[in-house]
Amino acid sequence: MSMVSTEHLYKAFGRFMAVRDVNFNVEKGEIVGFLGPNGAGKTTTMKMLTGYLPPTAGTASIAGHDILDEPLEARRHLGYMPENVPLYDEMRVYEYLAYRAKLKGLYGKSVRAEVGRIIDRCGLETKRKNMIRTLSKGYRQRVGLADALLGTPELLILDEPTNGLDPNQIRQIRELIRELASEHTVLLSTHILSEVEMICNKVIIIDNGEIKAADTPARLTGSLRAAGRVSVEYKGELDVVMRELGAIPSVKKIIYEGTLPGGWQRLIVRAEPGTDTRERTAAIIARLGYPLRHIYRHIPSLEDVFVEMTRHD
Repeated sequence: MSMVSTEHLYKAFGRFMAVRDVNFNVEKGEIVGFLGPNGAGKTTTMKMLTGYLPPTAGTASIAGHDILDEPLEARRHLGYMPENVPLYDEMRVYEYLAYRAKLKGLYGKSVRAEVGRIIDRCGLETKRKNMIRTLSKGYRQRVGLADALLGTPELLILDEPTNGLDPNQIRQIRELIRELASEHTVLLSTHILSEVEMICNKVIIIDNGEIKAADTPARLTGSLRAAGRVSVEYKGELDVVMRELGAIPSVKKIIYEGTLPGGWQRLIVRAEPGTDTRERTAAIIARLGYPLRHIYRHIPSLEDVFVEMTRHD
Protein backbone atom coordinates (compact mmCIF):
# COMPACT_ATOMS: atom_id res chain seq x y z
CA MET A 1 0.00 0.00 0.00
CA SER A 2 1.37 3.40 -1.03
CA MET A 3 1.54 6.19 1.52
CA VAL A 4 0.13 8.60 -1.09
CA SER A 5 -1.78 7.59 -4.19
CA THR A 6 -3.51 9.88 -6.69
CA GLU A 7 -5.70 8.71 -9.56
CA HIS A 8 -6.83 11.02 -12.38
CA LEU A 9 -6.88 14.04 -10.08
CA TYR A 10 -8.35 17.25 -11.52
CA LYS A 11 -8.97 20.68 -10.03
CA ALA A 12 -10.74 23.50 -11.83
CA PHE A 13 -11.27 27.09 -10.72
CA GLY A 14 -14.05 28.21 -13.01
CA ARG A 15 -12.82 27.65 -16.54
CA PHE A 16 -9.20 27.40 -15.47
CA MET A 17 -7.94 23.84 -15.01
CA ALA A 18 -5.17 24.10 -12.40
CA VAL A 19 -4.52 20.35 -12.12
CA ARG A 20 -5.31 17.84 -14.82
CA ASP A 21 -5.16 14.05 -14.75
CA VAL A 22 -2.50 13.82 -12.05
CA ASN A 23 -1.37 10.28 -11.20
CA PHE A 24 1.51 9.44 -8.87
CA ASN A 25 2.42 7.32 -5.85
CA VAL A 26 4.63 8.03 -2.85
CA GLU A 27 5.82 4.88 -1.12
CA LYS A 28 6.37 4.53 2.62
CA GLY A 29 9.79 5.83 3.68
CA GLU A 30 10.44 7.88 0.54
CA ILE A 31 11.54 11.51 0.47
CA VAL A 32 9.89 12.93 -2.64
CA GLY A 33 10.66 16.32 -4.18
CA PHE A 34 7.58 17.86 -5.83
CA LEU A 35 8.86 20.36 -8.39
CA GLY A 36 7.36 22.79 -10.85
CA PRO A 37 7.39 26.42 -11.99
CA ASN A 38 5.21 29.01 -10.26
CA GLY A 39 1.57 28.30 -11.06
CA ALA A 40 2.30 24.72 -12.15
CA GLY A 41 -0.19 23.16 -9.71
CA LYS A 42 2.09 22.07 -6.85
CA THR A 43 0.32 23.88 -4.02
CA THR A 44 -3.13 23.07 -5.41
CA THR A 45 -2.23 19.37 -5.49
CA MET A 46 -0.89 19.50 -1.94
CA LYS A 47 -4.02 21.28 -0.71
CA MET A 48 -6.17 18.55 -2.22
CA LEU A 49 -4.10 15.84 -0.54
CA THR A 50 -4.44 17.56 2.83
CA GLY A 51 -8.17 18.14 2.51
CA TYR A 52 -8.01 21.94 2.19
CA LEU A 53 -9.42 21.78 -1.34
CA PRO A 54 -11.81 19.18 -2.79
CA PRO A 55 -10.83 17.75 -6.19
CA THR A 56 -13.06 18.51 -9.16
CA ALA A 57 -12.60 14.93 -10.35
CA GLY A 58 -10.51 11.90 -9.50
CA THR A 59 -9.40 10.71 -6.10
CA ALA A 60 -6.44 10.38 -3.77
CA SER A 61 -5.64 8.38 -0.66
CA ILE A 62 -3.36 8.83 2.34
CA ALA A 63 -2.15 5.60 3.97
CA GLY A 64 -5.00 3.78 2.22
CA HIS A 65 -7.72 6.22 3.34
CA ASP A 66 -9.63 8.04 0.62
CA ILE A 67 -9.45 11.82 1.10
CA LEU A 68 -13.16 12.16 0.20
CA ASP A 69 -14.69 9.06 1.80
CA GLU A 70 -12.50 9.03 4.94
CA PRO A 71 -11.20 12.60 5.32
CA LEU A 72 -10.59 12.48 9.08
CA GLU A 73 -8.75 9.15 8.93
CA ALA A 74 -6.63 10.43 6.04
CA ARG A 75 -5.70 13.59 7.96
CA ARG A 76 -4.70 11.62 11.06
CA HIS A 77 -1.86 10.13 9.06
CA LEU A 78 -0.37 13.40 7.81
CA GLY A 79 1.26 16.58 9.05
CA TYR A 80 1.04 19.61 6.77
CA MET A 81 3.25 22.69 6.66
CA PRO A 82 1.83 25.24 4.18
CA GLU A 83 4.00 27.68 2.25
CA ASN A 84 2.99 30.65 4.40
CA VAL A 85 2.79 29.20 7.91
CA PRO A 86 -0.32 30.54 9.70
CA LEU A 87 0.61 31.21 13.33
CA TYR A 88 -1.05 33.02 16.23
CA ASP A 89 1.35 35.90 16.91
CA GLU A 90 -0.08 36.65 20.37
CA MET A 91 0.66 33.15 21.70
CA ARG A 92 3.91 31.82 23.08
CA VAL A 93 5.59 28.97 21.22
CA TYR A 94 4.77 26.39 23.89
CA GLU A 95 1.15 27.62 24.20
CA TYR A 96 0.60 27.49 20.47
CA LEU A 97 1.98 23.97 20.10
CA ALA A 98 -0.03 22.74 23.12
CA TYR A 99 -3.17 24.25 21.57
CA ARG A 100 -2.46 22.55 18.24
CA ALA A 101 -1.75 19.24 19.98
CA LYS A 102 -5.18 19.33 21.63
CA LEU A 103 -6.82 20.04 18.28
CA LYS A 104 -5.10 16.92 16.97
CA GLY A 105 -6.64 14.76 19.70
CA LEU A 106 -3.95 14.73 22.40
CA TYR A 107 -4.93 15.47 25.99
CA GLY A 108 -3.61 15.61 29.56
CA LYS A 109 -0.02 14.58 30.20
CA SER A 110 0.39 13.39 26.63
CA VAL A 111 0.16 17.02 25.46
CA ARG A 112 3.02 18.11 27.69
CA ALA A 113 5.16 15.14 26.73
CA GLU A 114 4.54 15.49 22.99
CA VAL A 115 5.10 19.25 22.89
CA GLY A 116 8.31 18.87 24.88
CA ARG A 117 9.55 16.20 22.49
CA ILE A 118 8.76 18.27 19.41
CA ILE A 119 10.27 21.46 20.83
CA ASP A 120 13.49 19.58 21.48
CA ARG A 121 13.43 17.92 18.04
CA CYS A 122 12.97 21.21 16.20
CA GLY A 123 15.54 23.17 18.18
CA LEU A 124 12.99 25.47 19.83
CA GLU A 125 13.99 24.97 23.48
CA THR A 126 15.44 28.48 23.84
CA LYS A 127 12.31 29.99 22.24
CA ARG A 128 9.58 28.00 23.98
CA LYS A 129 8.43 30.99 26.09
CA ASN A 130 8.84 33.60 23.35
CA MET A 131 5.85 35.32 21.78
CA ILE A 132 5.51 34.08 18.22
CA ARG A 133 5.42 37.65 16.89
CA THR A 134 9.03 38.13 18.11
CA LEU A 135 10.44 35.15 16.21
CA SER A 136 12.64 35.44 13.15
CA LYS A 137 11.49 33.93 9.85
CA GLY A 138 13.68 30.88 10.46
CA TYR A 139 12.18 30.17 13.87
CA ARG A 140 8.65 30.72 12.55
CA GLN A 141 9.36 28.03 9.97
CA ARG A 142 10.57 25.75 12.76
CA VAL A 143 7.33 26.32 14.68
CA GLY A 144 5.36 25.46 11.54
CA LEU A 145 7.38 22.29 11.11
CA ALA A 146 6.91 21.45 14.81
CA ASP A 147 3.15 21.82 14.33
CA ALA A 148 3.24 19.39 11.39
CA LEU A 149 5.19 16.87 13.52
CA LEU A 150 2.77 16.80 16.45
CA GLY A 151 1.29 13.35 16.89
CA THR A 152 4.07 11.66 14.87
CA PRO A 153 2.21 11.46 11.53
CA GLU A 154 3.43 8.89 9.03
CA LEU A 155 3.44 11.45 6.22
CA LEU A 156 4.81 15.01 6.18
CA ILE A 157 3.67 17.34 3.40
CA LEU A 158 5.93 20.40 3.34
CA ASP A 159 5.19 23.25 0.93
CA GLU A 160 8.28 25.44 0.40
CA PRO A 161 9.64 24.91 3.95
CA THR A 162 12.72 27.07 3.30
CA ASN A 163 10.87 29.91 1.58
CA GLY A 164 12.35 33.29 2.52
CA LEU A 165 15.18 31.91 4.67
CA ASP A 166 18.83 32.92 4.49
CA PRO A 167 21.49 30.33 3.48
CA ASN A 168 22.30 29.35 7.08
CA GLN A 169 18.62 28.90 7.96
CA ILE A 170 18.08 26.89 4.77
CA ARG A 171 20.91 24.54 5.74
CA GLN A 172 19.49 24.08 9.25
CA ILE A 173 15.97 23.28 8.00
CA ARG A 174 17.40 20.96 5.33
CA GLU A 175 19.36 19.01 7.93
CA LEU A 176 16.27 18.77 10.11
CA ILE A 177 14.20 17.41 7.21
CA ARG A 178 16.91 14.86 6.45
CA GLU A 179 16.80 13.68 10.08
CA LEU A 180 13.01 13.46 10.02
CA ALA A 181 13.11 11.26 6.94
CA SER A 182 14.28 8.33 9.05
CA GLU A 183 10.87 8.26 10.77
CA HIS A 184 8.47 9.84 8.25
CA THR A 185 7.56 9.71 4.59
CA VAL A 186 8.13 13.22 3.20
CA LEU A 187 6.52 15.00 0.23
CA LEU A 188 8.48 18.22 -0.22
CA SER A 189 7.80 21.15 -2.52
CA THR A 190 10.68 23.55 -3.13
CA HIS A 191 12.25 25.82 -5.73
CA ILE A 192 15.78 25.03 -4.54
CA LEU A 193 16.80 22.12 -6.76
CA SER A 194 20.08 21.54 -4.95
CA GLU A 195 18.02 20.68 -1.85
CA VAL A 196 16.14 18.02 -3.76
CA GLU A 197 19.35 16.49 -5.13
CA MET A 198 20.79 16.30 -1.62
CA ILE A 199 17.85 14.87 0.32
CA CYS A 200 15.26 13.34 -2.03
CA ASN A 201 15.26 9.82 -3.45
CA LYS A 202 12.43 10.51 -5.89
CA VAL A 203 11.36 13.51 -7.94
CA ILE A 204 7.97 14.43 -9.38
CA ILE A 205 7.89 17.29 -11.89
CA ILE A 206 4.60 19.04 -12.63
CA ASP A 207 4.02 21.74 -15.25
CA ASN A 208 0.82 23.36 -16.46
CA GLY A 209 -1.11 21.09 -14.09
CA GLU A 210 0.27 17.86 -15.59
CA ILE A 211 2.89 15.40 -14.34
CA LYS A 212 5.89 15.52 -16.68
CA ALA A 213 8.17 13.04 -14.91
CA ALA A 214 8.34 10.87 -11.79
CA ASP A 215 11.53 8.95 -11.07
CA THR A 216 14.76 8.95 -9.09
CA PRO A 217 17.10 11.93 -9.67
CA ALA A 218 19.75 9.58 -11.10
CA ARG A 219 17.40 8.08 -13.70
CA LEU A 220 16.05 11.47 -14.70
CA THR A 221 19.49 12.98 -15.23
CA GLY A 222 20.75 9.82 -16.93
CA SER A 223 17.93 9.87 -19.49
CA LEU A 224 18.45 13.52 -20.39
CA ARG A 225 19.91 14.20 -23.81
CA ALA A 226 22.57 16.39 -22.15
CA ALA A 227 23.92 13.22 -20.52
CA GLY A 228 25.69 12.40 -23.78
CA ARG A 229 27.09 15.88 -24.46
CA VAL A 230 30.84 16.42 -24.80
CA SER A 231 32.54 19.78 -25.38
CA VAL A 232 35.82 19.86 -27.32
CA GLU A 233 38.43 22.55 -28.05
CA TYR A 234 41.14 21.80 -30.62
CA LYS A 235 43.20 23.59 -33.28
CA GLY A 236 42.80 22.30 -36.83
CA GLU A 237 40.48 21.86 -39.81
CA LEU A 238 36.77 22.14 -38.92
CA ASP A 239 35.14 20.12 -41.72
CA VAL A 240 37.51 17.17 -41.35
CA VAL A 241 36.96 16.82 -37.62
CA MET A 242 33.18 17.24 -37.87
CA ARG A 243 33.04 14.54 -40.55
CA GLU A 244 35.17 12.12 -38.53
CA LEU A 245 33.25 12.69 -35.29
CA GLY A 246 29.93 12.38 -37.08
CA ALA A 247 30.89 8.84 -38.13
CA ILE A 248 30.96 7.64 -34.51
CA PRO A 249 27.84 5.39 -34.23
CA SER A 250 26.49 6.91 -30.98
CA VAL A 251 26.89 10.53 -32.15
CA LYS A 252 23.64 12.26 -33.07
CA LYS A 253 24.75 15.82 -33.78
CA ILE A 254 27.86 18.01 -33.96
CA ILE A 255 27.42 21.68 -33.06
CA TYR A 256 30.03 24.27 -34.03
CA GLU A 257 30.25 26.94 -31.33
CA GLY A 258 32.83 29.22 -32.94
CA THR A 259 36.55 29.88 -33.21
CA LEU A 260 38.21 31.10 -30.02
CA PRO A 261 41.25 33.42 -29.81
CA GLY A 262 44.36 31.68 -31.06
CA GLY A 263 42.47 29.64 -33.65
CA TRP A 264 40.99 27.08 -31.25
CA GLN A 265 37.79 25.50 -32.56
CA ARG A 266 35.01 24.71 -30.12
CA LEU A 267 32.54 21.89 -30.81
CA ILE A 268 29.73 20.22 -28.92
CA VAL A 269 29.31 16.51 -29.62
CA ARG A 270 25.83 15.22 -28.79
CA ALA A 271 25.50 11.47 -28.46
CA GLU A 272 23.05 8.94 -27.09
CA PRO A 273 22.27 9.39 -23.35
CA GLY A 274 24.52 7.21 -21.23
CA THR A 275 27.34 7.06 -23.80
CA ASP A 276 30.78 8.62 -23.43
CA THR A 277 32.49 9.67 -26.67
CA ARG A 278 35.53 11.34 -25.09
CA GLU A 279 38.00 8.52 -25.76
CA ARG A 280 37.10 8.13 -29.43
CA THR A 281 36.91 11.91 -29.92
CA ALA A 282 40.39 12.40 -28.45
CA ALA A 283 41.76 9.50 -30.53
CA ILE A 284 40.40 10.99 -33.76
CA ILE A 285 41.89 14.42 -33.10
CA ALA A 286 45.24 12.84 -32.14
CA ARG A 287 45.27 10.71 -35.31
CA LEU A 288 44.73 13.85 -37.37
CA GLY A 289 47.68 15.44 -35.58
CA TYR A 290 45.71 18.36 -34.17
CA PRO A 291 46.40 19.87 -30.73
CA LEU A 292 43.62 19.19 -28.16
CA ARG A 293 43.39 21.44 -25.08
CA HIS A 294 39.95 20.67 -23.68
CA ILE A 295 37.50 17.77 -23.65
CA TYR A 296 34.70 17.54 -21.11
CA ARG A 297 31.65 15.35 -20.71
CA HIS A 298 28.70 17.34 -19.38
CA ILE A 299 27.20 15.83 -16.22
CA PRO A 300 23.53 16.88 -16.22
CA SER A 301 21.97 18.17 -13.03
CA LEU A 302 18.42 18.14 -11.77
CA GLU A 303 18.24 21.76 -12.92
CA ASP A 304 18.91 20.57 -16.49
CA VAL A 305 16.08 18.04 -16.15
CA PHE A 306 13.74 20.67 -14.72
CA VAL A 307 14.46 23.12 -17.56
CA GLU A 308 14.10 20.39 -20.18
CA MET A 309 10.76 19.25 -18.80
CA THR A 310 9.20 22.67 -18.23
CA ARG A 311 10.54 24.94 -20.99
CA HIS A 312 7.93 26.12 -23.47
CA ASP A 313 10.12 27.39 -26.32
